[in-house]
Amino acid sequence: MKLTVLVDNNTLIDRYFLAEPGLSFLLEDSGTRVLFDTGYSDIFLKNARKMGLSLLDLDYVVLSHGHLDHSWGLEPLVRLFLEAGIEKLPFRSPVLIAHPLAFESKKIEDIGEIGSLLTPKKLSGHFRMQLSSIPVWLSENLVFLGEIPRNFSFEKEAAVGYVQDSKGNKVPDLLPDDTALAYRTRAGLVIITGCSHSGICNITEYAKEVCGDSRVLDIIGGFHLLKPSEERMRGTLEYLKKLNPACVHACHCTDLNSKIELSKVCRLEEVGAGLQIEYL
Repeated sequence: MKLTVLVDNNTLIDRYFLAEPGLSFLLEDSGTRVLFDTGYSDIFLKNARKMGLSLLDLDYVVLSHGHLDHSWGLEPLVRLFLEAGIEKLPFRSPVLIAHPLAFESKKIEDIGEIGSLLTPKKLSGHFRMQLSSIPVWLSENLVFLGEIPRNFSFEKEAAVGYVQDSKGNKVPDLLPDDTALAYRTRAGLVIITGCSHSGICNITEYAKEVCGDSRVLDIIGGFHLLKPSEERMRGTLEYLKKLNPACVHACHCTDLNSKIELSKVCRLEEVGAGLQIEYL
C-alpha cells in the first residue's frame, strides 16, 4: 500500500505544498483508492494536483470523525465531481464511509458549528453512503474499524463541545464517531488515525483484535496529545514502549512536547504534506 499525505499541519522542507490544521491521506492498495479525511479546505485537491494525483477515480472516501478539520473538504470534493460531470470527464462516485454519528451537528459555545457542513441526505446525491459502527473491509488488507471500544482509563476524553438530541437538549460530545483504519502488512499492522479522540492506545488494541495480529509496524496520524494530562502521557508512553512499533508518524493534533516524549520510547518519523510511504 502507498500512503500519500495530502494535508497535515506541516509541510516538508524544499517541497512546495500547502498546509493547514487538518488532515487528509490518499491510500492506494492493489487497485483500491481511498481518500481518508478531506482536511478543512480545498488544499488536499491542490496538493494532489501538484503531485500528479487524480481524485476522480476514488473507490472510497472515509471520514475519521465529523470535525471541521477532517470533513469540511467534502464540499470542494463534491464540486470536483460536479464539474467533472459538467465537462463530461470520466469520474467515479465513491462510497462514503463513516460512523453513523459523524454527521451530527457539533457545536462549541460562542464559536458555532464545528461539525460537517453537509448532511447525509445532501451527500447521498454525490456518494454511495455506507455509515457503519462496525468494521468494514475496504480491500483484502485494509479495514475501517468502526466504533472504538474505550478501555484504557488514562485515555478518558473530555467532551469537545456538544450535540443536540431529538428534544433539543445539549449533550456533551464525547466523539463516539471517532475511528481509524488499519492495514495488514507482512511485518505487522499500520494504524492510520485522524485525531484519535477515542485514544491512540484504544484504537491500536482494537485494530489488533479486528485484524488478528498483535504486531504493529507503524502508527500514522493524529494522536490527540495536545497538552495531555500527566496520566494520559505516562499511560501512552508505557503502552507504546511495550508495543514497540517499528516506527511512529505522529502528526496533526500532536504537540511538540508530546512528540519529544514519544521520541524517547519510539522511532519517531517526520510528517508533512507531500510525504509518501510504501508498506509491503
